[in-house]
Amino acid sequence: MSLFKKLFSQEKKETLDKGLEKTKTTFFSKLSKAIAGKSKVDDQVLDNLEEVLISSDVGVVTTLKIIERIEARVLKDNYLGTDELNSILREEIAGLLAETNAGNETDFTTPSNKKPYVIMVVGVNGVGKTTTIGKMASQFKKSGKKVVLGAADTFRAAAIDQLQVWADRVGVPMIRQEMGSDPASVAFDTLKSAVAQNADVVIIDTAGRLHNKINLMNELTKIKRVMEKVLPDAPHEVLLVLDGSTGQNAFEQAKQFTKATEVTSLAVTKLDGTAKGGVVIGISDQFKIPVKYIGVGEGIDDLQVFNKIEFVDSFFK
Repeated sequence: MSLFKKLFSQEKKETLDKGLEKTKTTFFSKLSKAIAGKSKVDDQVLDNLEEVLISSDVGVVTTLKIIERIEARVLKDNYLGTDELNSILREEIAGLLAETNAGNETDFTTPSNKKPYVIMVVGVNGVGKTTTIGKMASQFKKSGKKVVLGAADTFRAAAIDQLQVWADRVGVPMIRQEMGSDPASVAFDTLKSAVAQNADVVIIDTAGRLHNKINLMNELTKIKRVMEKVLPDAPHEVLLVLDGSTGQNAFEQAKQFTKATEVTSLAVTKLDGTAKGGVVIGISDQFKIPVKYIGVGEGIDDLQVFNKIEFVDSFFK
């Protein structure tokens, strides 16, 4: 491994450590209070731990799963000291993440047999969807990929203009039409252009409206159907962007979007400005959808490919 690669990986890890600082500090402050004066893990400690996990936005379902696993270890070993709780929690959370997030990718890559690789991005307005697309485009381009963006959120002029700013900043082409145009038409034109340009990656932005789920479902279905006319297996990925700082609201958004369309991956943004980073653990476990990207800063390079080992290491460091 080259020195540059080592330094770059170390820099990314330091950014991740810093991005999870608020979550980690708050969590372990609560945990310390939960086990204060206790030398062994008993029912009271487990009840307190349950409260800590739920208040840290891990979610009720995932919290109960973690508590049950720790209870099983207590029964098996007869005695567990509270000084062991940190390492036990680390093991159980790592185990949960491993069930959904199989790989430990560190780079922005795409399958070699899918060209162009088409990513349809969904999510409500305000979660950082357009910014995430721009940062993804930048990272893919840096890795040597030819990228084309499609502005299929045609219901807001601001969405089209914002994506154009990112396209210009990154230096990649963007296909757009007038506000109010048919989103599926934009997606169709984007794929046709990408194929003609021999592009490697296509990223399609879509409207983020949840007030009428039926309309959203119909719209996303139509976009997918029209894209299939250009590439039979497109889109290859449907990425749902969630704002990590909203905690439990992110769970609700995930629930609504997974009902509206088949979501295949997740991006959780804004983790650096919140103490709610536990939401990554809960959403990954509850929806059985891999977290692919996490946002741990405002810089263009602060969107990282999610690596479960590094995440757990930073969380418990």
